[in-house]
Amino acid sequence: MDCEKIGSLIRTLRLEKNMTQKNLADELNLSDKAISKWERGLGLPDVSLLPSLSDVLGVNIREMLNGDLMENESVGGNMKNLKYYICPICGNVTVSTGNITMACCGRNVENDEPKKAKGNEMMTVEIIEDDWFITSSHPMAKDNYISFTAFVMSEKIEVIKHYPEWNLQLRIPRYGHGKLIWYCRKDGLLYQLL
Repeated sequence: MDCEKIGSLIRTLRLEKNMTQKNLADELNLSDKAISKWERGLGLPDVSLLPSLSDVLGVNIREMLNGDLMENESVGGNMKNLKYYICPICGNVTVSTGNITMACCGRNVENDEPKKAKGNEMMTVEIIEDDWFITSSHPMAKDNYISFTAFVMSEKIEVIKHYPEWNLQLRIPRYGHGKLIWYCRKDGLLYQLL
């Protein structure tokens, strides 16, 4: 670990929060001399202080220990290149227009790439009035169910949460063509074009 890089980052983050060394020290129940020592690269925070320091400065511990915050390139938020991050433990879903670092349930969550659904994996889609009426023959058991469905168009995304032991039926306004995406705990992230 590079003490000078980490110290410089701590200083930058502290200043972004409009905090003095004394303010940061008070938040962590330390002396401002300890903060000064870190910022000058003469030492590092104790491991036990990292979670509190991370919370106060609003930064991921791993990024802080790297001494560098990686920024994404500006991609303009292209909806065709959405990234899906799904926690394998609780099923939380985060959608991003660029790469992110995400953790859930104490574990890092990687970007999930949707696979094209084939055969019996596909949803049944009918047009009723001005809506897509979507159903699935998925068993929706407690240990194997579709946790969400999303309809992605060029300018927006609509996400619908599903629950085990409920029939999967939904209606989505038919604004135009898009991509239907869903997450099955057993089969992963799947899609089909509408």
